[in-house]
Amino acid sequence: MAEPIRQPSPIPFVTRKLGIERDELPAVAWSFVYFFCLLSSYYMLRSVREAMAIVSGVQNIPWLFTGTFTVMLLATPVFGWVASRYPRKIFLPWVYHFFIINILLFYAAFVYAQGNGLDQVWISRAFFVWLSVFNLFIVSVFWSFMADIYSKTQSRRLFGVISSGGSAGALLGPLITSALVVPIGFQNLLPLSACLLAFAVYCIYRLRRWVAGKDSAAPDTSIESSKAIGGHALEGIRLVFTTPFFAAIATALLCASFLGVATYMYMAQLVSITFDSTDEQTQVFALLDAMTNGLSLIGQLLIVRHSVRKLGVGATLALLPLVSVAGFALLAINPVFIVIAGLQVLRRSITFGLAKPTNDMLYAVVSPEAKYKAKNFIETTIYRGSDLISTWVIRFIGGIGLSGVALVCVPIAAVWTVLALWIGREYRRRDASIAEGTTQ
Repeated sequence: MAEPIRQPSPIPFVTRKLGIERDELPAVAWSFVYFFCLLSSYYMLRSVREAMAIVSGVQNIPWLFTGTFTVMLLATPVFGWVASRYPRKIFLPWVYHFFIINILLFYAAFVYAQGNGLDQVWISRAFFVWLSVFNLFIVSVFWSFMADIYSKTQSRRLFGVISSGGSAGALLGPLITSALVVPIGFQNLLPLSACLLAFAVYCIYRLRRWVAGKDSAAPDTSIESSKAIGGHALEGIRLVFTTPFFAAIATALLCASFLGVATYMYMAQLVSITFDSTDEQTQVFALLDAMTNGLSLIGQLLIVRHSVRKLGVGATLALLPLVSVAGFALLAINPVFIVIAGLQVLRRSITFGLAKPTNDMLYAVVSPEAKYKAKNFIETTIYRGSDLISTWVIRFIGGIGLSGVALVCVPIAAVWTVLALWIGREYRRRDASIAEGTTQ
């Protein structure tokens, strides 16, 4: 008697609740772990960076952003040159190996300075600048990779779940920092961060293996291709300034950055007044990060996929600026620590829970060169350039006080809302063009 054909066991919870197909499970799992490691690594150090800003002097924050933008301006064409000349399967691990070495060098510098009673101000400033470059590059490269290996249809279903891996890591990272920084010292967190980043490299190799095993993978265009992307090292810059879609994304980022920097600078000022030691200040920032990332995780797992499907990409992107309009109006009326702390947590949780996964979906309807070069330029140089402009503008208008700055933020958030809705319409147009097989 012939053996009955066994059907694979169903996975109703995963399919129904998270929107993952059976053949996607291995890739989504490795993508989840990959992003978990990246953001655990970063968030273990983020609270240290905030404390380093205070060590350097709150009044020097605009100068720190100036240094960050300068380094980013130099790094972007270097990355573009590497992406143009080396296959993705080669340069992606290189990026992380480079940063692992950097982390270990900073660990050695802090240990040496402490052991010899040296002033750490300049090391602290360098670390602030470096980590501000590090976090944007590792995340930008990650999402370029994700947009490369998943289709636009998959991105709408899966990017929220994959983002939740980052939020889980971003939740664990500050909790580890909060628990360990006082007993072991901030410098001893750096080797732990480097180990997590090393495991992220292993995840890249596992995902490459999954891509190589797909029958539908085109050998000349997939991540496993031995061909470089090609093009000019500065092509990303040209695309941003000549393509309305990318220009709108960059302009929306400028608006978002101004609002974020405003809350960041006043938060740093109030924390420096309220808490005395570097370790206590690090602990406060870590706890705020933990709350932010816990809420982000809920948004990524349970909300963003349904929001994109029911409201659309544009409306989902518009949620954050609309909340910002209301939040900054409230802050203008009641400019106290608890309000700005609550606004910071709410805005950042919506950013990472809804806005960021949706924004990364936008790059599923662009060319491979744009995924790496235009996206990288927007999310590194434009991002840090807007930080730089914002810090100096806020410092210049600082005489009007927190209430006055909050009032300035309200119309900027309104402009951002309009841009988000336009970007959503352009995304739909590009999506329809791809479906019809027309040229973008």
